[in-house]
Amino acid sequence: MQRKWFQYWFNSPYYHILYQQRNDAEAEFFIDKLTDFLHPSTDSKMLDIACGKGRHSIYLNKKGFDVTGIDLSEQSIKYAKAFENEKLHFLVHDMRRLFYINYFDIALNLFTSFGYFDTEKDHVNALKTFRKCLKADGILVVDYFNTEKIVRNLNSCETKSLDGITFNITKNVSEGKIIKKINFEDKKKIYNFEERVQAFSLEDFTRMITKAGMVIQNTFGSYSLDNFDESNSDRLILICKKG
Repeated sequence: MQRKWFQYWFNSPYYHILYQQRNDAEAEFFIDKLTDFLHPSTDSKMLDIACGKGRHSIYLNKKGFDVTGIDLSEQSIKYAKAFENEKLHFLVHDMRRLFYINYFDIALNLFTSFGYFDTEKDHVNALKTFRKCLKADGILVVDYFNTEKIVRNLNSCETKSLDGITFNITKNVSEGKIIKKINFEDKKKIYNFEERVQAFSLEDFTRMITKAGMVIQNTFGSYSLDNFDESNSDRLILICKKG
């Protein structure tokens, strides 16, 4: 089977160079707001789906929770494993494949770590695996960008210089996807990567989550958990329960 863009790009050292300035303070602020809202018990088991290098997982664990982080990127998991302890574990795993069944109290899919697949069926199947890993009263949290605002304010070209590398980035919307092309040269070699993320709306998520056997209970539009406004919100944050 041909490897997909995310299997190459997320495992590349250049991915981590380009996104090295991700805001840990913002991530921790969001986790604080979420846990205040959800009131999970101290013995809650949490699954961080597509956890990257584990920044959300590590902070949840610092707050006392038992956390498992999964990601397709071997390099990200290798980094995250340095932080493991009795209540924090990381595994290389594809979100589309079945994981522990009826085991977790809360599953989190944060920072637009979804929308990578080609068909809606693939995305619904992924959501079904999220549901199956949850206990009967389990909660799924999905944090996606607000497509409406992203598309309206799309910056078609930008350049970023990091660690001596100049990244040339172009963005456009095509076939229902937001496509980001990333081109650069390093050590006299030319590299071309891309990100292809589905331009899902709240309506799309409502349909897919219903198909996956879950119900959206709350919809927020920011890491402060403000109400979602399709025109102005930066994020689309969904709190879902098993149907």
